Amino acid sequence: MESAYIGIGSNIGRKTDHCQRAIFLMGRLEGCSVRAKSPFYRTEPVGVEGQDPYVNGVVIVDTDLSAGMLLKRLLEIEADMGRVRRKKWDARVIDLDILLFGSRIIKTPDLIVPHPLMHLRRFVLTPLLQVAPDLVHPVLRRSIRELAGLLPEDGQAVETYGRS
Repeated sequence: MESAYIGIGSNIGRKTDHCQRAIFLMGRLEGCSVRAKSPFYRTEPVGVEGQDPYVNGVVIVDTDLSAGMLLKRLLEIEADMGRVRRKKWDARVIDLDILLFGSRIIKTPDLIVPHPLMHLRRFVLTPLLQVAPDLVHPVLRRSIRELAGLLPEDGQAVETYGRS
């Protein structure tokens, strides 16, 4: 079994409900069990303007699937929940990203792990800090706590959001 750290987000419709539904569906995947989930956070979109805020969180899934097969299953969950990929950073019903897959470093045409931007995103590091503060980024060799401390204080507003 490997521990996969999955970033989850939504900024369309009933955002928290979408995130909770995706977590439920991840737990039903064969070869996967949800071990932990962070609180949800309200976050401002990064890289685009004019979109609604997101609800973001992180889930730890223990899995015996390969990283590639897990990605395939996560993309199926996204599609089943109505996500349509039109353009990069478009608003979305649900977004599921493999942030880390154990301590593995993976680089294929379809998947890069660790997620190449995770260490720059407060909306990823804040929830990840809640479930795995001492986890070490396998490329940067710094803990999630250290990486979160390196982010600038201003920008990328993140606030605790309602129910998890």
